[in-house]
Amino acid sequence: MEHPESGAAPTPAPSHDEPPGMRRRDLLGYAASAPLISAAAGLGGLAAPSSAQAAILPMTPPDTTDLIDIGDAVTVTALPTMPLVKVSKLANGRVRMELPRFESGQGIATAAAMMLADKLGLPLNAIEVGSADASPELMYNQLTGGSSSVRSLHAGMPLIGGLATGSANAVVGQRVTRLDALDIVTGRKKFTLDQAVPDAKPTMVCRPPTINGQFVRINNTTAVMGMPGVLGIAPIPATNGIVPTPPGVAVMAETFGQAWAAVNALDVTWTAGAVAGESNASIQQKLKSALLPFLLPPLGALTVEGEFEFAAVSHCPMETECAIADVRADRAEIWSGLQSPIVTQQAVAADLGLPLDKVKVHAVPSGGSFGRRLFWDATLQAVQISKALGRPCRLMYHRTDDMRHGRVRPPMFHRARATMLLGQVISFEQRIAGVRLDTRHGFGEMLGAAAIALPNGFPQTVGNFAIEQVMFKTMVTSPYNFGVTTKLLTPVAMDINTCSYRSVHIQPSRLVEEILVDEMARALRKDPVAFRLEYLRLPRARAVLKAVAEAAQWGKAMPPGFAQGVGVHQESKSFTACIVEIDARVPADIKVTRATIAIDVGTPINPSGIEAQMQGGLCESISIVLTAGLHIQNGLPLEGSYSQYHFARMKNYPKDVKVIIMPPTSGEAIGGLGEVGLSASSGAIANAYARATGKKPRSFPLNFPVDFTPIPPGKLPTPVVVPVPA
Repeated sequence: MEHPESGAAPTPAPSHDEPPGMRRRDLLGYAASAPLISAAAGLGGLAAPSSAQAAILPMTPPDTTDLIDIGDAVTVTALPTMPLVKVSKLANGRVRMELPRFESGQGIATAAAMMLADKLGLPLNAIEVGSADASPELMYNQLTGGSSSVRSLHAGMPLIGGLATGSANAVVGQRVTRLDALDIVTGRKKFTLDQAVPDAKPTMVCRPPTINGQFVRINNTTAVMGMPGVLGIAPIPATNGIVPTPPGVAVMAETFGQAWAAVNALDVTWTAGAVAGESNASIQQKLKSALLPFLLPPLGALTVEGEFEFAAVSHCPMETECAIADVRADRAEIWSGLQSPIVTQQAVAADLGLPLDKVKVHAVPSGGSFGRRLFWDATLQAVQISKALGRPCRLMYHRTDDMRHGRVRPPMFHRARATMLLGQVISFEQRIAGVRLDTRHGFGEMLGAAAIALPNGFPQTVGNFAIEQVMFKTMVTSPYNFGVTTKLLTPVAMDINTCSYRSVHIQPSRLVEEILVDEMARALRKDPVAFRLEYLRLPRARAVLKAVAEAAQWGKAMPPGFAQGVGVHQESKSFTACIVEIDARVPADIKVTRATIAIDVGTPINPSGIEAQMQGGLCESISIVLTAGLHIQNGLPLEGSYSQYHFARMKNYPKDVKVIIMPPTSGEAIGGLGEVGLSASSGAIANAYARATGKKPRSFPLNFPVDFTPIPPGKLPTPVVVPVPA
């Protein structure tokens, strides 16, 4: 049918074959209800399925996020300490702000500088932004997460700094290059391992052959100590704090290459971890078994439903986990990329038995995070190594360590069903089972984190369960009026190292919903864009969809093997829609060839930064929908490098990407951004795949072969030596 809003060319009429998502018994039930539909066509606004109108049932119960979302909570709890954020005058009229949030590539330092420049009436080049050390007086104001940093800083800007407000300025809303862009591309920017800490020695860790295997003994200490450059070997002492110190045997050496060689030479006896023997298949079966079946639908109803599997996903930032720790008898100093610096400082002080003011924690800007650095695992290890070996420790995780023994987005299993009666959607049900999400970082301070972690040592605690449910309810939303709507999360306690990954619950939940929305439209013989426009709850959601439909020429003719796909999303007070085009002529090598994205964040701060975040979100969606996931086998991920973990490369990214930034929305607060960019593009890619191939997307990533030789468990890959030309 023609999409009336965009003027796009008509799409081919659907065939009379059984539509995807419609089972034969559903079709019979639907046929039996046809007289009711016809009779109701003029009553109460009900219409036949071919009509563009329907008597939409409002979402029942109302969505939690319409009242409060995680960003609202973070903003409210941060406001009381905003006056304590340090802003100081420098020479030559410059001003420096110590940013309380963690810059890891999302551009929040630049956005903060823009807002401060406007407040003080200064040009942007008069503003410097540094990274605040752990400052317990800031309490909840130093936790970075939930796409809330710019929202919080925008709300708190009138309270920051204590400097006089200047005359009106116009930096906010202008296109601005990131403040640190030149330093990054010229190599001047200093990350954790670039910090000039005297005598901090390179250190790497030998890891167990299964997740959370426990150390027993080293069988060849003397031989390894005699290897070139080796300075010390130490089992990493287990701690019983808020979160356990990851197990391992540390090797400190004069160079990282020497530490690497010594790690591979170690002969260590380990006990098996708690998930030894588990695989993707066994984990998915346990998750599936945790979900209750749906009740029978009403007589004569049409249902569209599906079951969906999601493999574990690695954060895999460019900068692996790393930390520098200098531990002395009476004090400690730490440098690391940290989203939770206050609780890190408090936890380390407790582990070492030091007064809090004797532990200094520097939160160093990082080369990526995506939620991984909410935890301070590398810091815990570096602290214990420095204490055991009596030297400052410069710890680096190898990429293999990061993927296998770091933290992952939990594996998940979803069951979802839409029920339609008399030509309209009357309910949408979604059941989600996932390996429990570790939330023991709490809200960035010790008291809450300690309460969540009790009783200590259990994979799942009452507090952890409660916080995960709160996160789910205040983050996962639906943009549609689908009548009685239920989304229920069932965490399954397994001893796998998990952590929030951008949109940890949101992206898979909304991806499932967007897939079923397309299948619902197909079952009702409706165009996917027109169907969404009928059922979207809010004008801002409809506006972004209309914008991309027009710009992408929705419904245009496509050659065989090519297709368009659409997705819509709302999150964190922002709205986005995406239409992609894919080339699926080679199903094992699907390519996204074009993407059109519209984003409404309420008040745009830096359009260049918004574009960058949406482009990054598209790249992540291409990756985790099509190719990137972890194969857990015998209690350990097989993937151990970028050559094995198939995150998108530049060759996988479309050359034609258009980001439409909607104009400021009058009366609307500023919305979040980072995580917002995943769900609409994920849904669009999956729906384009279904349209191009005729196959229902049900298991993610869609192309997921083991096309590599895994690195042996407990080992690091052999270093690649590049000969230097004579």
